[in-house]
Amino acid sequence: MSQGNGDSLRIGFLGTIEEQERGFVGGLLVTNKFGRPLEFQCTAPVKPNRAQQILYGPTLRPFVLSELIGRTLVEKVSAKPHLVLIDTDSMLDLRQHIPIPVGYVRSLDTKQNSKSDFTTQIGKVSIVVHPDFEKDLADFDKSARQIPHEANLIEPFERIHEALAETLKIGTAKTA
Repeated sequence: MSQGNGDSLRIGFLGTIEEQERGFVGGLLVTNKFGRPLEFQCTAPVKPNRAQQILYGPTLRPFVLSELIGRTLVEKVSAKPHLVLIDTDSMLDLRQHIPIPVGYVRSLDTKQNSKSDFTTQIGKVSIVVHPDFEKDLADFDKSARQIPHEANLIEPFERIHEALAETLKIGTAKTA
């Protein structure tokens, strides 16, 4: 993580939505530490065919979200984030494909919030990292000092989901 040299912290928020007819769509919003957008990229819909669903089985969702959507977006964005926050634990495998710390954001009041060796807290959320990259917790802890304590790290995902839904509406209107 290269935040030395006066680089301002850039946080990547990677969210996805699934639409029954068209498949998965992902968006990566890169913001500064205050949540102001620096760059946004999104994917076209990715819809696995029936053969892929059968062959990949339970590994299909993590594969599509992490390797096809997540890695593509991180590679495509020009404002490279120092950290990537994700909205589903199905994307934690993304960390195996990019050199940037990845953390799954969940609210502290979530019932599934059991204390884990792979969890840290930033403000009002807990961050879960991939078990093979426990050292990423130190990067999140270090970056937490730069993020305002009152920052809402869940809200950017709402913006992403809204932007993706709007993009899908526009895509539907163009094909109609």
